[in-house]
Amino acid sequence: MRARLTLLVAAVSVLIVIAFLVPLALLLRTTAADRATVRATADAQSLAPVVGTADADTVRLAVEQRAAESGRPVSVFLPDGTVLGSPSSRTPTVELAGRGESLTAESAEGREVVIAVQGRPEGTAVIRTVVPYAEMTAGVDRAWLVLALLGVLLVLIGLVVADRLARTLVRPISELSAVSHRLANAELDARVSPTGPAELREVGGALNHLAGRIQELLVQEREQVADLSHRLRTPLTALRLEAESLRDPQDATRVTDAVDRLERAVTGLIQQARWRTPATGAVATDAAATVAERVAFWSVLAEETGRSVELDLAPGPLPVAVPADELAAAVDALLGNVFAHTPDGTAFAVRLTPTDEHVTVTVADEGPGIAAESVRRGASQAGSTGLGLDIARRAAQASGGRLELGERPGGGAEVILRLGRATAAGR
Repeated sequence: MRARLTLLVAAVSVLIVIAFLVPLALLLRTTAADRATVRATADAQSLAPVVGTADADTVRLAVEQRAAESGRPVSVFLPDGTVLGSPSSRTPTVELAGRGESLTAESAEGREVVIAVQGRPEGTAVIRTVVPYAEMTAGVDRAWLVLALLGVLLVLIGLVVADRLARTLVRPISELSAVSHRLANAELDARVSPTGPAELREVGGALNHLAGRIQELLVQEREQVADLSHRLRTPLTALRLEAESLRDPQDATRVTDAVDRLERAVTGLIQQARWRTPATGAVATDAAATVAERVAFWSVLAEETGRSVELDLAPGPLPVAVPADELAAAVDALLGNVFAHTPDGTAFAVRLTPTDEHVTVTVADEGPGIAAESVRRGASQAGSTGLGLDIARRAAQASGGRLELGERPGGGAEVILRLGRATAAGR
């Protein structure tokens, strides 16, 4: 924008300079030629009294003296054909002046001035002088140079003024852009110092108001999430008491462990909602251990619902750039979808395979399949919330990977979670 404004002002300045200085330069050249012609005419007319009354010798002396003083050739044509002063032939202009008409005409030598002098007994005499082109353009080149320098100076002044004006416009706009990018990167304390024209100051104030409002709404949302999560502590406590009262020690231990994990998830949710801060370093989680733990948890439910589980888990450690709780939530979302959207007795398989750049978690079942649009946040099937696959997708993208939905060759759904390795994420 700054360059365009400067270019626009430069173009306008050049046009203005051309529109004014070119006619002025032509006028200076015309004026210089006219002044030289007027001087030559005056010199020739000063000889008219002598030419009209004196004898030939006197006229010759007067003509030679005038030619020496003016530096121009001066000739006098007497009616008898005698030529006094500078040698010259009788040009058509002299022939016209011999009929009693004084005039000025252009010739190859310059501007020819002829004066008809009457009063001699033998007829009309003619005084002729020539203004050379060098005399008519004397000083014009210097005047044109001064005009050219003046034009360049005016254009430079216009460019400086345009640059300063463009800077006053571009700097606030650049600051607005920088602050908007900072807000997009979750730096909600970024603010604009309103400067520049009134319109840009108004935009800056509106952006500051928007940033403040976003910050207020985000704080309210986090507080509501934290409060809602905190309310879960009471039913969790009741659930813990119920688990401890179970007669079977194994069942009591299993349910208590599940309640502990749920309570840790709720506590993490509260902390994340209240004190969300950027990560200070690379996150590394052993995908092999986390996936094995979550599969073991869901295997108990699979056994109760008559589902066979096929496992193919690569040995660890397999570090990935995802926090442990987020990876566990993503795996739970994928396995939970199998139990939620397939009938009891449906077999499923879980595979964990490493590659050079990713660690791939594949969950495949023999159910009715899954629609590709289910990965969109809020999309639901069979009355679900529509957040499970979105949780897995965001975990994959945060690590530098992706979530893929497909179908098994023999029918059923296949969900592939590609997680970026911790070493790649930390670069």
